[in-house]
Amino acid sequence: MPSIAVNTKNITKYDNNLGSPYDYLNLMKPRVMSLVVFTAFVGYYSAIPLVENAINPFLAMIGIFAIALGAGASGVLNQWYDRDIDLLMDRTKNRPIPSGKVQPSEALSFGIITSILSIIILGLSINWLAASLLAFTIFFYSVVYTIWLKRHTTQNIVIGGAAGAFPPIIGHICATGSIGLEALILFLIIFLWTPPHFWALALVNKSDYKAAKIPMLPIVYGDMTTRKNIFIYSLLLMPCVYLPAILNHTGIFYAIIVTVLNLEFIRRSVSVLKANVGSEKGLFTYSIFYLTIIFASICFDKLINNFIYGQL
Repeated sequence: MPSIAVNTKNITKYDNNLGSPYDYLNLMKPRVMSLVVFTAFVGYYSAIPLVENAINPFLAMIGIFAIALGAGASGVLNQWYDRDIDLLMDRTKNRPIPSGKVQPSEALSFGIITSILSIIILGLSINWLAASLLAFTIFFYSVVYTIWLKRHTTQNIVIGGAAGAFPPIIGHICATGSIGLEALILFLIIFLWTPPHFWALALVNKSDYKAAKIPMLPIVYGDMTTRKNIFIYSLLLMPCVYLPAILNHTGIFYAIIVTVLNLEFIRRSVSVLKANVGSEKGLFTYSIFYLTIIFASICFDKLINNFIYGQL
C-alpha cells in the first residue's frame, strides 16, 4: 500500500493544558488595550467641563474598564481568526494560538464571553448608547476589518482604522450621554493618524505581509506609492490636530505642543518619502509617541484651564 506524504510544516501542535493567564493576556493585545484605555479616558476627561452633572468617578473607572475589556475581546477574536496567517509571519508566529499555547476553541470562547461581558458592564454602569457603540466597535474590528477588509483590500487599515478611533467617542458618551463635536474631532485625529502609522510598519515588515498574502499597500502598489500616501495622509493629519485649539476646546499650551510635534512628524514623513535608511521604523515609533503626547496635551491643557478658571 503506497504511503501518503503529509506536510506538517505549518501545522500547529497545541498543548493539552489550558493556557496560562499570561497567554490569555497576550491574546488581548495589552499594548493596544493601553492605547484604547488612554484615548477613551481623554474622550471622557475632555468632556467633563461640558456637563454639570458628570458621572461618578468610580462609575467612570468601571466604564473605562469595560472599554478596555471590549478592546481586549476584539484582539482575541482577531487573533483567533488570523491564526493561519499569524503562523506565516515572523512578527506574529509566537502569538499564543500559532505557538500552540492556547487552543483556537478556547480563544474563541474567551473572546465571545469577554465581548458580551464588556457590553453588559458598560450598559449597566454607564448607559446603553456607550454600550451599543462599544458593541459596534467590537463587531467592526472583529468582522468588518479582520474578516472582510484585511485580506481583500489595500484600504484595509484606512477603513479599519475607524475601529481604533471609536474609543474617545465612547469615553465622551460615558461623560455626557451623547456624541459631541469634540469627540468627533478626536475620532478624526486617530482616523487620519492610522494610515501613516501602519503603512510605515508595512514597509518595515513587507516580507511578512507578502508571505501571508495580505494585500498591504506596499505589496500591491509598491514602496513608492506607499511612501507618497504616507506623506499625503501626514499632510491631512497636521491641520486636524489644531481643531481642538481652533474651536476653543483647548488653549495656547496645546497649540504650542502640537506645532512642535507636527514639525517633527512632517520631517520624518519627508524622510520616508526620500526612502532614507531606517526612516520607516523611525516614523512608526515616533507616530506612537506623537499620538500619545497629542492626547496627553489635551488633558493637561484642560487641567491648566480648570486650575486657572476654577472649573471642575
